[in-house]
Amino acid sequence: MTPAITVEGVTVRYGDVVALRDVSLELSPGRVTGLIGMNGSGKSTLLKTVLGLIRPDSGAAQVLGVAPAVARRKGLIASVPQSEDVDWAFPVSVRDVVLMGRYGRLGPTRRPRAADHAAVDEALARVDLTDLADRQIGRLSGGQRKRAFVARGIAQDAAVLLLDEPFAGVDKTSEATIVRLLRELAADGRTVLVSTHDLAALPSLADDAVVLLQRIVFRGAVAEALLPENLARAFGLDAPLEGGAR
Repeated sequence: MTPAITVEGVTVRYGDVVALRDVSLELSPGRVTGLIGMNGSGKSTLLKTVLGLIRPDSGAAQVLGVAPAVARRKGLIASVPQSEDVDWAFPVSVRDVVLMGRYGRLGPTRRPRAADHAAVDEALARVDLTDLADRQIGRLSGGQRKRAFVARGIAQDAAVLLLDEPFAGVDKTSEATIVRLLRELAADGRTVLVSTHDLAALPSLADDAVVLLQRIVFRGAVAEALLPENLARAFGLDAPLEGGAR
């Protein structure tokens, strides 16, 4: 079986700052993996490398056996970005945001068909946002915004979903909804990689955990990742962080 995500020997630098150093990782379909580490450990950089938004200084990433840019073009991969990476004032509705997940399927006319509208309606229903579909995206709460971007990935029918801190600033109802949805997507055979500081949610969310501190310092069962000695490594209490990373 082709791995859903393959990262081989990836090193990323921002000038003199080392963000990732010789990171190798392979994720199988149908699992949720939690990516944990302190601010500056390289979590966002790793996600952006898998998305093809950052070109590594060395090494390479693949998604389902193809380059990230190809995977994006084919709609194989979707992402839920951090809140600060989105212009919430942009005049688009929740429905518009979710419909963006269908753009790769619209054909040269870029006109949504009945199947596209049906996929959007179904995705909105799954994240409990049907009643807010016509509201401007910036007028939603933090949790509702995250759910809208999860809906975009569902409508896209992407095989791989990356989420960068989806629980930051999110109410408990939205957090529970997102956890349930991600578990359902994994059960359907999707691959989910989630960067999170919410360690309390990790046991119910993830099948596996990766501890990152510029390099992978632990990978394995969630229960083991949450042991005090591994959390110490996750948050740099027993190893110096070179420079700073994002």
